[in-house]
Amino acid sequence: GLKKYRFHSPKTPDPSGRNAYTIQNVWFVPQKDIVYNELLPYKDKLDEESNEFLAQIKGNLGRAVQLREIWPGVLFWTRKLSTYMRLYGRKFSKEDHVHFVKLLYELVTIPKLEISMMQCFARLLITLLKKKELLSREDLELPWRPLYELQDRILYSKTEHLGLNWFPRYIHIPSETLLKSGKDHVRYQQQRFTKSFSVCLCMNACRYFPESATQEMLEEWRPLMCPFDVTMQKAMGYFELFLPTTLPPELHDKGFKLWFDELISLWVSVQNLPSWEVNLVSLFARLANDNIGYIDWDPYIPKIFTRILRSLNLPVGSSQMLVSRYLTNAYDISHVVIWISALLGGPSKQTQTQLSGLFNSIASFFHPSNHGRWLMKLMKLVQRLPASVVKRLHRERYRMPTWLTPVPESHLLSEQDITDFVESMKQPILLVMFSKTGSLDAAQALQNLALLRPDLVIPPVLEKTYPAMETLTEPHQLTATLSCMIGVARSLVAGGQRFPEGPTHMLPLLMRALPGVDPNDFSKCMITFQFLATFVTLVPLVDCSAAVQTRNDLTQVEKVLCSASAEFEDFVLQFIDRCFALIDTSTLEQTREEMETEKMTHLESLVELGLSSTFSTILTQCSMEIFQVALEKVFNFATTNIFETHVAGRMVANMCRAATKCHPAEALKLFLPHCCNAILQISAYEEELNEEELDKELMWNLQLLSEVTRVDGDQLLLYRSQLVQILQLTLHLKCKQGYNLACKLLYHILRSMSLIYPREYCSMPGGVQQHTDTYLPIKDWGRPGDLLNLGIQWHMPSTEEKEFVFYLLDLLLKPELQHLQKHTQGEQDISRSATGYGNIPISTFPFINIKPEMIKSIIQLCETNVYTGVDYDLSRENYREDICKVIRPLLHHTLEHSEDDIKSLFSIIKIINDLLHFKGSHKHEFDSRWKSFSLIKKSMENKLHGSKQHIRALLIDRVMLQHELRNLTKEGCCYRSVHQDLINDLLRLSTSRYSQVRSKAQNVLFTALGTYSLCCRDVIPAVLEYLDPDRTDVTQQQFKGALYCLLGNHSGICLANLQYWDCIALTWPAILHSGMSPSMSLEKSSVVRLFDDLADKIHRQYETIGIDFSIPESCVEVALKMMKSSNPEPTPCAASEQEELEGRKRQEQKNKDSVQKYEKLVVDLLDSLYDRNLLWKFEQIAIGFLSLMLRDDHPLPSSAVLFFVESLNHDSLLVRNGAISAVSGILKQLKRPHKKVAVNPYDISELKTSSLLAGDRPDNQWLRYDSSRLPCSQQDWNECCFIEKTHWGYSIWPRYTFLQFLNITVTHHLVQNDVFNLERLVADSHESTQRCVAEIISGLIRGSKHWSYSKVEKLWALLCPLLRKALSNITIETYADWGTCIATACESRDPRKLHWLFEMLMESPVTGEGGSFVDACRLYVLQGGLAQQEWRVPELLHRLLQYLEPKLTQVYKNVRERIGSVLTYIFMIDVNLPHTQPTTSPRNAEFTERVLARLKPLTEGEEEIQNHVVEENTEGDQDERTQAIKLLKTVLKWLMTSAGRSFSSVVPEQLRLLPLLFKIAPVENDDSYDEMKRDAKTCLSLMSQGLLYSEQIPQVLSISRSSSWHARYTVLTYLQIMVFYNLFTFLSDAKAVSDVRALVLSLLEDEQLEVREMAATTLSGFLQCNFLSIDEPMQAHFEALSKTRLPKRKRRELGSVVDTIPSADLVRRHAGVLGLSACILSSPYDVPTWMPQILVDLSAHLNDTQPIEMTVKKTLSDFRRTHHDNWQEHQQKFTDDQLLVLTDLLVSPCYYA
Repeated sequence: GLKKYRFHSPKTPDPSGRNAYTIQNVWFVPQKDIVYNELLPYKDKLDEESNEFLAQIKGNLGRAVQLREIWPGVLFWTRKLSTYMRLYGRKFSKEDHVHFVKLLYELVTIPKLEISMMQCFARLLITLLKKKELLSREDLELPWRPLYELQDRILYSKTEHLGLNWFPRYIHIPSETLLKSGKDHVRYQQQRFTKSFSVCLCMNACRYFPESATQEMLEEWRPLMCPFDVTMQKAMGYFELFLPTTLPPELHDKGFKLWFDELISLWVSVQNLPSWEVNLVSLFARLANDNIGYIDWDPYIPKIFTRILRSLNLPVGSSQMLVSRYLTNAYDISHVVIWISALLGGPSKQTQTQLSGLFNSIASFFHPSNHGRWLMKLMKLVQRLPASVVKRLHRERYRMPTWLTPVPESHLLSEQDITDFVESMKQPILLVMFSKTGSLDAAQALQNLALLRPDLVIPPVLEKTYPAMETLTEPHQLTATLSCMIGVARSLVAGGQRFPEGPTHMLPLLMRALPGVDPNDFSKCMITFQFLATFVTLVPLVDCSAAVQTRNDLTQVEKVLCSASAEFEDFVLQFIDRCFALIDTSTLEQTREEMETEKMTHLESLVELGLSSTFSTILTQCSMEIFQVALEKVFNFATTNIFETHVAGRMVANMCRAATKCHPAEALKLFLPHCCNAILQISAYEEELNEEELDKELMWNLQLLSEVTRVDGDQLLLYRSQLVQILQLTLHLKCKQGYNLACKLLYHILRSMSLIYPREYCSMPGGVQQHTDTYLPIKDWGRPGDLLNLGIQWHMPSTEEKEFVFYLLDLLLKPELQHLQKHTQGEQDISRSATGYGNIPISTFPFINIKPEMIKSIIQLCETNVYTGVDYDLSRENYREDICKVIRPLLHHTLEHSEDDIKSLFSIIKIINDLLHFKGSHKHEFDSRWKSFSLIKKSMENKLHGSKQHIRALLIDRVMLQHELRNLTKEGCCYRSVHQDLINDLLRLSTSRYSQVRSKAQNVLFTALGTYSLCCRDVIPAVLEYLDPDRTDVTQQQFKGALYCLLGNHSGICLANLQYWDCIALTWPAILHSGMSPSMSLEKSSVVRLFDDLADKIHRQYETIGIDFSIPESCVEVALKMMKSSNPEPTPCAASEQEELEGRKRQEQKNKDSVQKYEKLVVDLLDSLYDRNLLWKFEQIAIGFLSLMLRDDHPLPSSAVLFFVESLNHDSLLVRNGAISAVSGILKQLKRPHKKVAVNPYDISELKTSSLLAGDRPDNQWLRYDSSRLPCSQQDWNECCFIEKTHWGYSIWPRYTFLQFLNITVTHHLVQNDVFNLERLVADSHESTQRCVAEIISGLIRGSKHWSYSKVEKLWALLCPLLRKALSNITIETYADWGTCIATACESRDPRKLHWLFEMLMESPVTGEGGSFVDACRLYVLQGGLAQQEWRVPELLHRLLQYLEPKLTQVYKNVRERIGSVLTYIFMIDVNLPHTQPTTSPRNAEFTERVLARLKPLTEGEEEIQNHVVEENTEGDQDERTQAIKLLKTVLKWLMTSAGRSFSSVVPEQLRLLPLLFKIAPVENDDSYDEMKRDAKTCLSLMSQGLLYSEQIPQVLSISRSSSWHARYTVLTYLQIMVFYNLFTFLSDAKAVSDVRALVLSLLEDEQLEVREMAATTLSGFLQCNFLSIDEPMQAHFEALSKTRLPKRKRRELGSVVDTIPSADLVRRHAGVLGLSACILSSPYDVPTWMPQILVDLSAHLNDTQPIEMTVKKTLSDFRRTHHDNWQEHQQKFTDDQLLVLTDLLVSPCYYA
């Protein structure tokens, strides 16, 4: 266990073995605290502090809930709880943990909670639930319904798309999604936005749902499972998020067994990747991972891998056409990876075989020469899979056992499993190393694989690294291999049993990497620094070569290492030389001296950083002997040269600093006296000090001194008199650079004396030791730091150091402050030096001051004080305040007298920034250090063993970060009056005359606003004063400054849009009034742009602000339970009843106030809108603001409603659009709730039983459209039970079905009066009028939902003739509008209600009247209506099919295409899904049979099918053949449209069309072919990508023998794609594989040349993706064929006819050669063992007759092209004789020979 503590009592052992605290003898075991706190130097104070803090949080949070104060009380204290967790981890008892979770769960699910608050609570709740091992199912149970209701409210909000709810959108919506139809688009937006929160929450909460939850969820969501409806997506989405998968094995039959079979069979049978398949994959991945060994996946494994392979969208085959759907809905690689890694292991080992197959089949895609949009997916797969397996292995072998189900013995990963896995991954990763997207993915993958099997992974990487270090011409190789070596560094250095020779590579690698420190190649230089630093951190650099003689217990490897370690000194010195060379080349050239660019360029600063950090790492790890030598060398270099101080000087000074930091005593002895003497000598001449340009030597020594003093304070004390002397000399230099360096010196002295920091970062505690008889440094190579005894040596400021700091400040700072004071009073001119004081740190003093009361709250909002190891001495002067007292008057003085002194203003702004924010380190610096810490941790962590096995330096760094975090939290954000003054000053500067001053001040202001909560309310009125139209003294600059202050910066707060009523109520009207301000001019584009940005930002960031802040009772109960828990006792105890009543009253009052503020704001906005002088720009902004005010829980005030209605016919289009969307929202608000009546569906159908089948069942028969039972009279209508939603009843019935009954009397005369207008509009064929009519009509039909029968009947009597007329007048511009009109009218409506419409549309769509266009349009409109009805109109679909079948031979292309599309929809309902009844709608198979019968004339005939039909519709004596060709064209259209749309794949009957398609499809890629041939080709391409089931394979293969060579050729192209897209399905069926093989081999001997060549290509593809393997029999077969004797030539007479027809012998010989060449081309990137011999055999055929000669030449040139890059490696595989033959062939002969 870890350490144990006890307060006020000696330590007592704790039986449980975990930390336990006793406080007044009450034990509490923390859940999981942050271990790093134990290592802080002031750790003994932390326990009391954390207890006090926790008690405060519990008390105040409980009270706030009890007193019903959500804001600020609850919000403030939940934020404090998350701060507590940042500082101490989960340092509370299990009991408290459960209380916190339950309380937050209640808070998150408050129904009317404002969304932004919901997010705050959700964030914290996720953090509390994240560590799943801390709370088991016994400790905590959460109900699932509240969370589901929350999800439903957000993801499927009924009101958001109407603008009644504004959810935060952190993601900009890409424009193309705006084109999607309304419903989809809205759903899409919300899913992207809140996905992060709510999804994360569900994933963490679903472990704690009760055991009955699964059944309840299935009952809730199964009724939504209608595959043709959008609700399917909803059901699957909820299943994915909510279904619990972590139940213990004894509860499995209440868990996944209830749904697994149903969902997996659904997944297996569905095709074409509908969007919800992705949800299923995610669910299965989670299930597999949580229940390894409890589910038998074996039957599904080939299917799983086939689908994973398809989902990668790899380009395959010779014709590249992808079904577009696959590109958008592909699987998420992260789910795939979890799934695969959970399936590995177990008795059957099947997964590993398939996984190796997967990598083999896609290996060639990994090669660096390939590139495409699929590459990212492959990279992700390679990078994440090893990580996932390591995670699983960690869980099985190293993790502390938790309450989660352990993996059963039988399914643990065995050593053999791991080896196989690593072997299968190795090849692709070695290829990925050099890919174009960079080697980082490969490095991460290698890092994980090296943890598993260093002996398999590291040697091949080393093999690539050594040559890469030698090469001069390929720098990319070097950077790639080095970054991979960095990944495997720890595994290499540690060695271990598996790879004991690993460490021996260490020194050769280091030595060979040195040339990489190259001034000419920046990226090489950086990666080399990183490489050296990584390796050296792991190894103490000690020369132990002597140990070989003195000790005799060393192993062989240890001996090698000891003798090698003699080279360390050499390495260090060579490195230093390299650095000096680098520095010499990067000196500032003369050219740059003259220009004012004194700054380093970006690249130089990176190199400087790399250099200094690597150098300090190396010196830290050195033994004292090596250090002495290195120090000597650096000292000489630094003191014998003089450097310019910008680039080279900084680098050298950094190296010296690194040296002094390692061993301060030794180094300071050299540097300090030298620098001080040099400075004193030069400055002995008086006039030197007043020069504008200082002496270079003086500058350089000063710079050196200022860097060398960044060491431990106690060492500096020895030299204090010299230092003080230098400071007094140099702080008043004339030269700017000079006094800046002097300030830096002072800064570093003060910092090193007054801060707390670790003294060393060596990899061994206690520094690097020499070897002795008992201790051998070699043993410490690669050893992780030991958390329990890190032995950090802290620097704590001693009393002497503190005294010295105060002495320095009194001596140097006081006089300067007095100068400045006098200057402000106008007595004394200001001296130069004062501006330099911006750098003095003021970190050690707090403000002690009173704070103004900002907000009335009944809960105390006190900030917490965090101890950071400094005890303040309050008797001393507080310099922070002194500086503040001087700076403010100075600022005002400067602004009045010399506003143009920009540089002084800059300094003042910087000082104010430090006064407000500087606490020993800046927030942004801290953030970037935290980032780089996590990057390094990631690149060097050991994920397999876990438990914080980092190297020591990293652990120390993390402790230091913890200390800094406390420093930054310390002052907290108490907003005191000092801050108020400073912020007001900043505001004054932000509206200054100079834009640079403005922008600097604004940045500081925004940071301050983000730090001090609640000060915004102070600032807003001050900012708004500048916008007041009645003020005449505001300049344009001030006006702009104020607008910028409102706008905020991109990351911080936006003042114009704070989420509080009282803030918005001020800012929004003020922005509008500012339009009338005299200093506002719309001529200036910058001002216009500012207003646009403001309006835009408000619209983007606005979230609906709550009106109802009530807290439900259930929440209060949980809070009271928390208040009763002890350890620690909550500090303010629970509230009395009196207080509680008071709290309730305040809450009700607050709700009333909110409503009043809301209404007042609306009225204010309206007032400004009705103001005559308002400019048009501001009118638009105002309307935008007003439309943000719509909400779903409070009606819009009537005056605003009136305004929007009046704006419906405003002149401006923008205003009209805004008004239309607003009015639709208003109507939604006013919609009356309908009465609902429960209905039992089984009563209506008179069937009592319910089956678990979906589809057309007897008990949903009554729902379907039946023309014999339509409601045609008042009585039928009233008896008929209408169900509007399309999905109800397809799957199981929900528990209650509600029907709405309500008769609304609509003002009928409205309709009657408008009949005339409607007729006039229908007759007009212009686009706008037609669209208008279409909208009116679809609105009328939808609006008649609840009318009585008589009224509906009248309506249809009116509409039917209108629609008939409209459809006959349809034009190309309007047909889409009419389609939308009918589709909208039919969506979610009971078809029996609309029977008039359907009967009218069915009358006779294809009449030929009005030409082909009108026919196509009528079909389109009809299709729109029927498609919305899905499965409920089988009768209509039958009638339509009967009507269309004779008309399939249409001549016109557009009608054919439309019929094809209609057929797709007719057969869409015929799905082949599990647990689904066969449909009563038309069946695909039967239709296909009938079509095949009509196509007989084409299938039987042998001759070429030409498209020789004259396009005339003469109904004369056309023979069957011509009719069949016409029919075929329509059928092709149908096959094409259905390939990407329907759910189930090609039915077996459709496969019988294949021979026909093979015959027609063209062979060459030529666009001049007629439509039919192109369609046939497309069809084949789409069909070949379909999923095949194993039972269909023989049928596909039987169609290959055909007399037409075109057909034989096309079969091959079809096979290529089909086999790849169904690879694992094929491989699991041995007969199928041998059939395919036989087929390809027989086609290799085809008499047609093109077919032979295509067969060879196909074969090489199959070999390449490892579908077939190159075995002995195959090779022998080709060898034999290629040796076929050819008849002698002279027997044939030249020019005779015989010559053109190849003899059978030639064909066979060519076949053999093609086979051999296919073998060679199948491995383009390596040389397998069989290859050399085959190459030599091939070369024998170079002089054969043509086609053969060509083939051989092409093969050899391809071989040369693909193997050229790595020829050095490849040629090792050949014998000398073979090489001779080859070199002859591959080197092209010389022209002149």
